[in-house]
Amino acid sequence: MHDQLYQLISKNVKLSDSDRELCTQYFEPVSYLKNRVIEEEEKIPQYLYFVVSGFVRLFHYNDRGDEITTHINCPPGFITSYSNFANQSKSDENLECITECELLRITKTDLDLLMQQSPAFKDFSFLILQQSLSYNEKRAKELATLTAEKRYLKLMAQNPEILHNVPMQYIASFLGMNPKSLSRIRKQIVK
Repeated sequence: MHDQLYQLISKNVKLSDSDRELCTQYFEPVSYLKNRVIEEEEKIPQYLYFVVSGFVRLFHYNDRGDEITTHINCPPGFITSYSNFANQSKSDENLECITECELLRITKTDLDLLMQQSPAFKDFSFLILQQSLSYNEKRAKELATLTAEKRYLKLMAQNPEILHNVPMQYIASFLGMNPKSLSRIRKQIVK
C-alpha cells in the first residue's frame, strides 16, 4: 500500500531506503467502508490521510443544516482538515469516505517525528503545503469568478473520475451550486 506514497514523494524529492522505512513505520494502512465518517466536526483531527484508493470528501453543515462539500480527494493525495490538524484544534468539518477506501494515516506527533528524521520528507511536506495553499487560493477565485457551467466543465476536464465515482449532490455542493442547477448544466452539455 505504501508504493503509491513512495511514487508521489519520489516525483518531487529523492527518497533513500531509510526514508522509505520511516514512511512505512509511521504511515499506518487502514480500510474503510463507503459512507464512513472518519473525522468528525467539533473534534481535533487525529490523522493526516493519504488516499491510496477510493474517494474522500471534507464537508460541513451550513446554518440551514445543509451539507457543504469543500473538498473531494481522489487518489493519490493527502486529505484532512489541514489547519486544524496542524494546530491540533477543533475542526468544523467532517471527513467522509464516499466510496470504499484504502488509506494510509499518520498522527501529528508521528508526522513531526518523520519530518525531524527525514529531510526528504520535510522538503516534501513543505511542497505539499505550498500546493495546498495554491489550490485553495485558485479554488476560491474560481468559485467567485467562473460561471457554474465553466466550473463543471473544468472538473470534467481535470478530474473526470470524480464524475463517475461521486454522487451528484456532493459534486454540486463542491461546485457551489444546487443539484437542480447541475442537472440542467449537464443536460445542456449533452445537447
